[in-house]
Amino acid sequence: MIPRLSAAKIAARDPETLEALRRGAAEAGFLTVTDTGLSAARMRFVIAAYGAFFDLPGDQKARVDMAATGANRGWGGPQSEQVDPAANPDYKEVFDCGFEAPDTGLSVYAPNLWPEKPEGFRQVIEAYYRDARAVALDLLRGIAEAIGQERGYFDDKFDRPMALLRGNYYPERPDWAGDMDFGIGAHTDYGCLTLLATDGVPGLEVMTPERGWLAANAGPGEFIINFGEMLEMWTDGAVKATLHRVLGSKEARISVPLFFNPNHDANVAPIGSGRVIRAGDHLSKRFNETYLHLKKA
Repeated sequence: MIPRLSAAKIAARDPETLEALRRGAAEAGFLTVTDTGLSAARMRFVIAAYGAFFDLPGDQKARVDMAATGANRGWGGPQSEQVDPAANPDYKEVFDCGFEAPDTGLSVYAPNLWPEKPEGFRQVIEAYYRDARAVALDLLRGIAEAIGQERGYFDDKFDRPMALLRGNYYPERPDWAGDMDFGIGAHTDYGCLTLLATDGVPGLEVMTPERGWLAANAGPGEFIINFGEMLEMWTDGAVKATLHRVLGSKEARISVPLFFNPNHDANVAPIGSGRVIRAGDHLSKRFNETYLHLKKA
């Protein structure tokens, strides 16, 4: 069972909602949330912008191909990622952008690559990236309070976040796809909190405690929330990172996850442990294991 919660009630510190948030984070590792302030109309507009990009001819998308870079900015074509090393590379396409801090020289803060078309694409995506980060931080404040920390515990760890916004395009499941082929293979997210918008087409499946697969879906204006390996480690298991995948179907699908990750130098070792684990080290390692062009590098 994936809890369905109101982000407005989380922000208002409603005790019953915070308790449901604590249980959902610890047990399911997945939530759906409403009342974020990001409307259904806004999300359809954002999803349409990604759809217009993915509809471009391949030679135009290739002008912002991340494979030509040492970072994860721009377009990633089919089979450019392999999140499950036991499966074949994922057949989806992606477009990634993130927080820019080129003065650092760090690939996790690399300059974004923006296509010339569709017109207005950059403006739409940058505005959503800004607003989605604010929603994600509010949710993390609720998590902090739910697990017994000060509400603002995470705030100063996210003022230069390694936050990655992605558009995923899952085409119809190809005729050639077999048992080892996925839109995205089974994996846990690498970072802290993922704020996922979708076009409403089913596809995401979450592993249950009984090792079965449970469909998870939310239409535009509602969001799926899940938690990553970094937050599970950081909270010493109070928050759970849960396996999930997209097998694919006869219907194409677009999803828009914001992977909300902390500053590069944030210490994400278990709270109170006295250890030091830099967030950037963990994230860079996992990126290098996933993106095929970074594996080769």
